[in-house]
Amino acid sequence: MKPSHRRPWPRAILFDLDDTLWPIAPVIVQAEQTLFAWLADNAPRVAERFTIDSLRQARLELLARRPEFQLDLGALRRAGLTAAFEQAGEDVGKVALAMTEFFAARNAVIPYDDVLPGLLRLKGRVLVGSVTNGNADLQTIGLAHHFHASVAAPSFGRAKPDAAIFHAACAALGVAPFEAVYVGDDLLLDVQGAQRAGLRAVWMNRTASRRHLEEGVQPDAIVANFDGLLDWLKREHV
Repeated sequence: MKPSHRRPWPRAILFDLDDTLWPIAPVIVQAEQTLFAWLADNAPRVAERFTIDSLRQARLELLARRPEFQLDLGALRRAGLTAAFEQAGEDVGKVALAMTEFFAARNAVIPYDDVLPGLLRLKGRVLVGSVTNGNADLQTIGLAHHFHASVAAPSFGRAKPDAAIFHAACAALGVAPFEAVYVGDDLLLDVQGAQRAGLRAVWMNRTASRRHLEEGVQPDAIVANFDGLLDWLKREHV
Protein backbone atom coordinates (compact mmCIF):
# COMPACT_ATOMS: atom_id res chain seq x y z
CA MET A 1 0.00 0.00 0.00
CA LYS A 2 1.45 3.36 -1.05
CA PRO A 3 1.94 5.93 1.72
CA SER A 4 -0.43 8.89 1.50
CA HIS A 5 1.17 12.22 0.67
CA ARG A 6 -1.99 14.15 1.45
CA ARG A 7 -1.62 16.90 3.99
CA PRO A 8 -4.07 18.69 6.32
CA TRP A 9 -6.28 21.34 4.78
CA PRO A 10 -4.74 24.81 4.91
CA ARG A 11 -6.12 26.95 7.68
CA ALA A 12 -6.47 29.94 5.37
CA ILE A 13 -6.97 30.73 1.70
CA LEU A 14 -5.92 34.20 0.60
CA PHE A 15 -7.00 35.72 -2.71
CA ASP A 16 -5.82 38.37 -5.06
CA LEU A 17 -8.80 40.46 -6.26
CA ASP A 18 -8.49 42.15 -9.68
CA ASP A 19 -8.35 39.63 -12.54
CA THR A 20 -8.61 36.76 -10.05
CA LEU A 21 -12.15 37.28 -8.76
CA TRP A 22 -13.33 39.61 -11.57
CA PRO A 23 -11.98 41.07 -14.83
CA ILE A 24 -10.66 44.58 -14.19
CA ALA A 25 -9.65 46.04 -17.60
CA PRO A 26 -13.22 46.67 -18.88
CA VAL A 27 -14.17 48.13 -15.50
CA ILE A 28 -11.31 50.65 -15.62
CA VAL A 29 -12.21 51.60 -19.19
CA GLN A 30 -15.80 52.24 -18.15
CA ALA A 31 -14.73 54.10 -14.99
CA GLU A 32 -12.51 56.43 -17.01
CA GLN A 33 -15.36 57.13 -19.42
CA THR A 34 -17.70 57.81 -16.49
CA LEU A 35 -15.13 60.15 -14.94
CA PHE A 36 -14.60 62.05 -18.19
CA ALA A 37 -18.34 62.51 -18.65
CA TRP A 38 -18.44 63.92 -15.12
CA LEU A 39 -15.58 66.28 -15.97
CA ALA A 40 -17.43 67.48 -19.08
CA ASP A 41 -20.42 68.41 -16.93
CA ASN A 42 -18.66 69.67 -13.81
CA ALA A 43 -15.15 70.76 -14.84
CA PRO A 44 -15.55 71.65 -18.52
CA ARG A 45 -12.19 73.43 -18.82
CA VAL A 46 -10.44 70.16 -17.91
CA ALA A 47 -12.53 68.20 -20.42
CA GLU A 48 -11.77 70.78 -23.12
CA ARG A 49 -8.02 70.75 -22.51
CA PHE A 50 -7.50 67.02 -21.95
CA THR A 51 -8.71 63.67 -23.26
CA ILE A 52 -8.87 60.33 -21.50
CA ASP A 53 -5.66 59.37 -23.31
CA SER A 54 -3.78 62.57 -22.49
CA LEU A 55 -4.77 62.31 -18.82
CA ARG A 56 -3.48 58.72 -18.83
CA GLN A 57 -0.21 59.77 -20.47
CA ALA A 58 0.27 62.52 -17.89
CA ARG A 59 -0.24 59.95 -15.11
CA LEU A 60 2.38 57.67 -16.65
CA GLU A 61 4.84 60.56 -16.82
CA LEU A 62 4.09 61.45 -13.20
CA LEU A 63 4.60 57.82 -12.17
CA ALA A 64 7.97 57.76 -13.95
CA ARG A 65 9.03 60.81 -11.93
CA ARG A 66 7.54 59.56 -8.67
CA PRO A 67 7.61 55.73 -8.61
CA GLU A 68 6.33 55.71 -5.02
CA PHE A 69 2.87 56.22 -6.53
CA GLN A 70 3.03 52.58 -7.68
CA LEU A 71 1.89 51.71 -4.15
CA ASP A 72 -1.34 53.67 -4.57
CA LEU A 73 -2.69 54.16 -8.07
CA GLY A 74 -5.68 55.99 -6.61
CA ALA A 75 -3.32 58.60 -5.16
CA LEU A 76 -1.58 58.76 -8.55
CA ARG A 77 -4.89 59.45 -10.29
CA ARG A 78 -5.79 62.08 -7.69
CA ALA A 79 -2.44 63.83 -8.15
CA GLY A 80 -2.83 63.68 -11.93
CA LEU A 81 -6.30 65.18 -11.77
CA THR A 82 -5.12 67.91 -9.40
CA ALA A 83 -2.39 68.88 -11.87
CA ALA A 84 -4.89 68.85 -14.75
CA PHE A 85 -7.35 71.05 -12.82
CA GLU A 86 -4.57 73.51 -12.01
CA GLN A 87 -3.38 73.65 -15.64
CA ALA A 88 -6.94 74.17 -16.90
CA GLY A 89 -7.77 76.80 -14.29
CA GLU A 90 -10.52 74.71 -12.70
CA ASP A 91 -11.39 74.61 -9.01
CA VAL A 92 -9.15 71.90 -7.49
CA GLY A 93 -11.71 71.52 -4.72
CA LYS A 94 -13.75 69.46 -7.19
CA VAL A 95 -11.03 66.78 -7.47
CA ALA A 96 -12.40 64.97 -4.41
CA LEU A 97 -15.84 64.79 -6.06
CA ALA A 98 -14.25 63.53 -9.28
CA MET A 99 -12.43 60.78 -7.39
CA THR A 100 -15.65 59.76 -5.64
CA GLU A 101 -17.24 59.40 -9.07
CA PHE A 102 -14.31 57.36 -10.36
CA PHE A 103 -14.12 55.00 -7.38
CA ALA A 104 -17.85 54.29 -7.52
CA ALA A 105 -17.44 53.17 -11.13
CA ARG A 106 -14.14 51.39 -10.43
CA ASN A 107 -15.87 49.22 -7.83
CA ALA A 108 -18.78 48.31 -10.12
CA VAL A 109 -17.13 44.98 -10.82
CA ILE A 110 -18.89 41.78 -11.86
CA PRO A 111 -17.33 38.67 -10.28
CA TYR A 112 -16.69 35.66 -12.49
CA ASP A 113 -19.60 33.23 -12.32
CA ASP A 114 -17.68 30.73 -10.19
CA VAL A 115 -16.62 33.19 -7.48
CA LEU A 116 -19.70 33.50 -5.25
CA PRO A 117 -20.49 29.76 -5.28
CA GLY A 118 -16.81 29.06 -4.63
CA LEU A 119 -16.59 31.43 -1.67
CA LEU A 120 -19.72 29.85 -0.21
CA ARG A 121 -18.20 26.38 -0.58
CA LEU A 122 -15.13 27.54 1.36
CA LYS A 123 -17.25 28.95 4.20
CA GLY A 124 -16.63 27.08 7.41
CA ARG A 125 -13.75 25.08 5.92
CA VAL A 126 -11.02 27.74 5.99
CA LEU A 127 -10.39 31.33 6.92
CA VAL A 128 -10.66 33.51 3.81
CA GLY A 129 -8.60 36.65 3.24
CA SER A 130 -7.41 38.93 0.48
CA VAL A 131 -4.16 40.65 -0.43
CA THR A 132 -4.28 43.24 -3.19
CA ASN A 133 -2.10 45.92 -4.71
CA GLY A 134 -5.20 47.68 -6.01
CA ASN A 135 -8.00 49.92 -4.81
CA ALA A 136 -10.91 47.48 -4.85
CA ASP A 137 -13.28 48.06 -1.92
CA LEU A 138 -14.86 44.77 -0.88
CA GLN A 139 -17.44 46.60 1.23
CA THR A 140 -18.64 48.66 -1.74
CA ILE A 141 -18.53 45.63 -4.01
CA GLY A 142 -20.63 43.66 -1.54
CA LEU A 143 -18.24 40.79 -0.84
CA ALA A 144 -16.65 41.92 2.44
CA HIS A 145 -18.71 39.48 4.52
CA HIS A 146 -16.96 36.56 2.79
CA PHE A 147 -13.52 37.68 4.02
CA HIS A 148 -12.09 37.45 7.52
CA ALA A 149 -9.22 39.85 6.75
CA SER A 150 -8.12 42.03 3.85
CA VAL A 151 -4.82 43.80 3.31
CA ALA A 152 -4.32 46.37 0.53
CA ALA A 153 -1.02 47.90 -0.53
CA PRO A 154 -2.26 51.52 -0.56
CA SER A 155 -3.11 51.42 3.16
CA PHE A 156 -0.44 48.91 4.21
CA GLY A 157 2.44 50.75 2.54
CA ARG A 158 4.09 47.70 0.97
CA ALA A 159 3.02 45.89 -2.19
CA LYS A 160 3.23 42.39 -3.61
CA PRO A 161 5.62 40.69 -4.16
CA ASP A 162 7.04 42.04 -0.88
CA ALA A 163 6.80 39.25 1.70
CA ALA A 164 5.64 41.74 4.34
CA ILE A 165 2.16 42.16 2.84
CA PHE A 166 1.57 38.39 2.72
CA HIS A 167 2.83 38.04 6.30
CA ALA A 168 0.53 40.87 7.44
CA ALA A 169 -2.49 39.06 6.01
CA CYS A 170 -1.46 35.79 7.67
CA ALA A 171 -1.00 37.61 10.98
CA ALA A 172 -4.44 39.22 10.63
CA LEU A 173 -5.92 35.73 10.24
CA GLY A 174 -3.81 34.27 13.04
CA VAL A 175 -2.09 31.68 10.85
CA ALA A 176 1.50 30.95 9.94
CA PRO A 177 2.51 31.40 6.29
CA PHE A 178 2.95 27.64 5.82
CA GLU A 179 -0.65 27.16 6.94
CA ALA A 180 -1.98 29.40 4.15
CA VAL A 181 -2.51 29.13 0.40
CA TYR A 182 -2.50 32.19 -1.84
CA VAL A 183 -4.50 32.29 -5.07
CA GLY A 184 -3.80 34.84 -7.78
CA ASP A 185 -3.53 35.45 -11.52
CA ASP A 186 -0.08 37.07 -11.63
CA LEU A 187 2.82 34.64 -11.75
CA LEU A 188 5.42 37.01 -10.34
CA LEU A 189 3.48 39.21 -7.92
CA ASP A 190 1.11 36.50 -6.69
CA VAL A 191 2.61 33.06 -7.17
CA GLN A 192 6.32 33.75 -6.82
CA GLY A 193 5.72 36.47 -4.21
CA ALA A 194 3.59 34.20 -2.02
CA GLN A 195 5.96 31.25 -2.33
CA ARG A 196 8.94 33.37 -1.35
CA ALA A 197 6.94 34.55 1.68
CA GLY A 198 6.47 30.92 2.79
CA LEU A 199 2.92 30.32 1.54
CA ARG A 200 1.85 27.80 -1.05
CA ALA A 201 0.54 29.45 -4.17
CA VAL A 202 -2.14 28.51 -6.69
CA TRP A 203 -2.10 30.16 -10.10
CA MET A 204 -5.63 31.17 -11.16
CA ASN A 205 -5.07 30.73 -14.89
CA ARG A 206 -8.43 31.49 -16.51
CA THR A 207 -6.96 31.81 -20.02
CA ALA A 208 -5.07 28.48 -20.31
CA SER A 209 -1.81 30.44 -20.54
CA ARG A 210 1.53 28.63 -20.50
CA ARG A 211 3.47 31.63 -19.24
CA HIS A 212 4.67 29.74 -16.19
CA LEU A 213 6.96 27.78 -18.51
CA GLU A 214 8.39 30.99 -19.96
CA GLU A 215 8.78 32.64 -16.56
CA GLY A 216 10.23 29.56 -14.89
CA VAL A 217 7.66 29.76 -12.07
CA GLN A 218 6.25 26.54 -10.63
CA PRO A 219 2.92 27.09 -8.85
CA ASP A 220 1.83 24.55 -6.26
CA ALA A 221 -1.26 24.13 -8.44
CA ILE A 222 -2.74 25.62 -11.60
CA VAL A 223 -6.51 26.01 -11.77
CA ALA A 224 -8.91 27.63 -14.24
CA ASN A 225 -11.63 28.57 -11.73
CA PHE A 226 -12.96 27.95 -8.22
CA ASP A 227 -14.12 24.46 -9.18
CA GLY A 228 -10.51 23.60 -9.99
CA LEU A 229 -9.33 25.15 -6.74
CA LEU A 230 -11.84 23.16 -4.67
CA ASP A 231 -10.95 19.96 -6.56
CA TRP A 232 -7.26 20.51 -5.80
CA LEU A 233 -7.95 21.20 -2.14
CA LYS A 234 -10.00 18.01 -1.79
CA ARG A 235 -7.55 15.91 -3.77
CA GLU A 236 -4.39 17.04 -1.96
CA HIS A 237 -5.71 17.40 1.57
CA VAL A 238 -7.43 15.41 4.27
